[in-house]
Amino acid sequence: MRGVAVLFLILAAGFAHAQATEPEGFRMEEYRAPVPATLEGATVVGPEEAHALWEAGETAFIDVLPRAPKPAKLPPGTIWRETPRVSIPGAIWLPNVGFGALAEVTDAYFRAGLEAATGGDKAHPVLFFCLENCWMSWNAAKRALGHGYTRVYWLPEGSDGWALFGYPVEELEPVPGY
Repeated sequence: MRGVAVLFLILAAGFAHAQATEPEGFRMEEYRAPVPATLEGATVVGPEEAHALWEAGETAFIDVLPRAPKPAKLPPGTIWRETPRVSIPGAIWLPNVGFGALAEVTDAYFRAGLEAATGGDKAHPVLFFCLENCWMSWNAAKRALGHGYTRVYWLPEGSDGWALFGYPVEELEPVPGY
């Protein structure tokens, strides 16, 4: 009986860390869930490879963590404080561009942010990230590929993995316009 229990625990641990498979299109829900190990057309990197790209200074780092909206029905006089975004130094923060479906205005914001980050050069390397197990960065990287960007990197561990390796972080402000 003990052997069965041990086998169950091993299998359960394996399923808990199992990675998702790439969907046909964009991930449309449950954005904080295990992500796939691949993204067709992109180069998947870990924190160490991302750090090497960051040190080389030739890759645009794009943070796509969503930004919480100010609650609509706050009582008058309530102080609203934005949650600070601690991220990879030098990254640009384009919040809310990693959802599965984007409004036209959000896609325009995404395209404008990418154009600014790359100087309009679709061959300029771009690296997308969010948090660990966050589909937002997978969606954004896939979307960039669809917009014609050819040197797309994806960091599935996001800023969590970056910080875990002890790499520097700084507080970011979102790119204006959204």
